[in-house]
Amino acid sequence: MSISLIDIIWFFFLLSVIIPMLRQRSIETARLRLIRQIEQKRGSRLITLIHRQELLSILGIPLTRFINIEDSEHVLRAIRLTPDDLPIDLVLHTPGGLVLASEQIARAIQRHPAKVTVFVPHYAMSGGTMISLAADEIIMDENAVLGPVDPQLGNFPAASIVEAVRQKGKDKVDDETLIMADISSKALVQVEEFILELLKEKMPEENAREVAKALSTGQWTHDYPITFEKLQNLGLKVATGLPTEIYELMELYPQPPQRRPSVQFIPIPYRNRKDGPENK
Repeated sequence: MSISLIDIIWFFFLLSVIIPMLRQRSIETARLRLIRQIEQKRGSRLITLIHRQELLSILGIPLTRFINIEDSEHVLRAIRLTPDDLPIDLVLHTPGGLVLASEQIARAIQRHPAKVTVFVPHYAMSGGTMISLAADEIIMDENAVLGPVDPQLGNFPAASIVEAVRQKGKDKVDDETLIMADISSKALVQVEEFILELLKEKMPEENAREVAKALSTGQWTHDYPITFEKLQNLGLKVATGLPTEIYELMELYPQPPQRRPSVQFIPIPYRNRKDGPENK
């Protein structure tokens, strides 16, 4: 029986399809196993909201994910399936996303009777920060950051749209810009009020108003990294000391492979300079 060139091509094509599927299935199984281990260790339900840059099949076009309505539906369902007396742990790794979806998740977290802990291994910006503020405790890597929650309209910060109209004068801008400024003003008020609602149960109302204003009114640029130290200075309940298992879980959400990695290192812990790489 002879094997043609076309048969060989088809064979390699099938391998290129099947092997990634098997690898992905193996990773998903490992994720679920580790999630269950963490739940048993902490006596909680663990929910992950992790957004990585992904590659569209075939074309290989980078696609960055954000918090969307589908995410909020899944998180809300997970919370509904959790007994009132069972704590929830939420792992957040996200650039943010839709205000509606973020607010829905934040409200559901706030209403859960048992303790809710948010883990931030790297960053939880914008909507991710909004969700974090609803938790009873935020535990971060010492180098992790949160971010401002000021609303964005298209590609522009709402606060900047309002400020631009103020500086130029209402009689010197077109109707569309005035409409954008009106929407921006309303969005700023709405987000500030929501953040205040999340915080006033966790600190004196006067302090909560100051924090809500700082985070939501455009005091910083939208991508400004708010560190652990800054969050503590704002009076928020944050801590470091992320469990090792959270880092292990993040390893099971790998970035898409690249032809040449941007960062390389030997992935083992070095205790100190003397006990570092062996010299033989």
